[in-house]
Amino acid sequence: MKLSNIQRFWISFILAIPMLIQMLAMPFHWMMPGYNWIALITTTIIMAISALPYWKSAIAAFKKHSANMNTLVATGTAVAYFYSIFAMMTGRAVYFESAAFVTVFVLLGDAMEEKMHNNASSALGKLMGLQAKDAEVLRDGKFVKVPLDQVQVGDLIHVKPGEKVPVDGKILEGITSLDESMVTGESIPVMKKAGDTVIGSTINGNGTITFKATKVGADTMLAQIVDLVKKAQTSHAPIQNLTDKISNIFVPVVMIIAIITFVVWYSFIGATFVQALLFAVSVIVIACPCALGLATPTALMVGTARSAKMGVLIKNGEVLQAVSDIDTVVFDKTGTITVGKPVVTDIVGDPTRVLTIAASLEESSEHPLAAAILHEAQAKEISLVKVDQFEAIEGKGVRANYNNQIAFVGSNRLLVDVNISQEMITRAKQLQKEAKTVVYVGLDKKIIGLVAIQDVPKPSSKEAIAELKRRGLMTVMLTGDNERVAHAIAAEVGIDKVIAEVMPNDKAQQIKKLQDKGRKVAFVGDGINDAPALSTADVGIAMGSGTDIAIDSGGIVLVQNDLRGVVRALDISQKIFNRIKLNLFWALIYNVVGIPIAAGLFAFVGFTLSPELAGLAMAFSSVSVVSSSLLLNKARIAGGDTVQEPIK
Repeated sequence: MKLSNIQRFWISFILAIPMLIQMLAMPFHWMMPGYNWIALITTTIIMAISALPYWKSAIAAFKKHSANMNTLVATGTAVAYFYSIFAMMTGRAVYFESAAFVTVFVLLGDAMEEKMHNNASSALGKLMGLQAKDAEVLRDGKFVKVPLDQVQVGDLIHVKPGEKVPVDGKILEGITSLDESMVTGESIPVMKKAGDTVIGSTINGNGTITFKATKVGADTMLAQIVDLVKKAQTSHAPIQNLTDKISNIFVPVVMIIAIITFVVWYSFIGATFVQALLFAVSVIVIACPCALGLATPTALMVGTARSAKMGVLIKNGEVLQAVSDIDTVVFDKTGTITVGKPVVTDIVGDPTRVLTIAASLEESSEHPLAAAILHEAQAKEISLVKVDQFEAIEGKGVRANYNNQIAFVGSNRLLVDVNISQEMITRAKQLQKEAKTVVYVGLDKKIIGLVAIQDVPKPSSKEAIAELKRRGLMTVMLTGDNERVAHAIAAEVGIDKVIAEVMPNDKAQQIKKLQDKGRKVAFVGDGINDAPALSTADVGIAMGSGTDIAIDSGGIVLVQNDLRGVVRALDISQKIFNRIKLNLFWALIYNVVGIPIAAGLFAFVGFTLSPELAGLAMAFSSVSVVSSSLLLNKARIAGGDTVQEPIK
């Protein structure tokens, strides 16, 4: 049976208690009967159970002509242990306690790291455990309970008040409020009605709903959140490469310093062989760069788990390092800065005729503006006319055969070789000044009317952008909308710069232009239409919308479709990376300060370190790094820290 680090630590600690008692009794000139044999037996067991894995790791590295962190632990414990056996056989003083306590203290750091890993894994396991165990699904005309793994995409599911939503889906009937805090971090229940999306494992409030399953099993938002967090926790920040390089050089250098320490003390200062050997062992033990190895992964593990509870999914360690250099944040407009659900505000021309033509053509379109026109036509109970030869013109609009006439609906890019009255031009400009998007409706090469549509900014957009600007970041809006509308929205929310009338496939090129000017760019978009721009930016931040969480292009995914999440994402990413740097600093400082003390440079003032105290100091460095990482759970995060109580 393979023992865990935690089990090995407690076994070693208990076995080392007799030696601890003897060490405390030494100043009182008391000697435990048969102490040498007790120390030999207990230390041998400790070496076999706890130190042996370090020895095996060191030997494996040696066979590959390299050294690792375990090389120093293995060397220090082996020297102290085997010398003590020799000393016992020849009647000299033994130092079994040095080998035993060095092992115990090294294991203390490893045990703390393992416990933190276990807690993180347990938290994710509990998150998955929040799933409903069954679902009330429509089968043969009536709702029956079936196990969760039997639910399929397309099933109709009935959820009563107080029950958990079993899988992701879209509501068909009913109105209710859902507690989505365990997924989004938002503590206030969200009202849901027909047409809205629901997230699996959230808790239904006071209404009964029937919804259609859209994602099940590993495709649900909760499953993907857990998967993203797992990947982030096992990833490496680029700064980790520096740590690895330092460790590769550090270990051989420490071995050389230990040899020099022994030679100087034994050959030049006149210390005894044992004294010189103990100085050398102390150097080896205190220099073990365990804390250096813990600095990055512990901060990543704690930080990414914390951010996930806040609705911010950080996909890898590289993103954290990139965030620290960001000086420009670029936003898509529709659905990012604005609500993303535009509505018709004005119709110029014969309202019925204009709306009939526009809705008949837009019925086959998937553009967000088409939905607004169709919704308006439905509200006014306008009957649509069947069209043929439908054609979507990218970035411009749509065209089709309407009652044997060519009709078109779209932006001003369609106005080539088209007649438009001065009155229409004037009215269009007036509407655009009001931050409204103008859709031109034409028939037989003549504009017969205008449809004005407006998408208002989200309530949180102005607050979030103001916070980003307070941090010294430049804010940019990148949109396919016209200049007037874009500038009006930008002025309303406080955006610094506007790049308008950009075709969807040109957004990535605009990001590249900013980068060519030396800007470090974060792009915030919906993660689907903006995928090229998200991939091109130094940091891609994908806005989540309902169950749309499986976004590959962004390095950071926001579960909530709220711009304050951008502030949270940048803030917590910065804090995690700063914590990694702080951990590395302290890990290196311990070694820089500890090695000279262990080597005996301050022995002339009576300040020395025995191997066991060196082991304790080394263990304390590991403990301090782990503790520093755990403090990320208490760090205050800007942008509205709505995180719930951590899963215990």
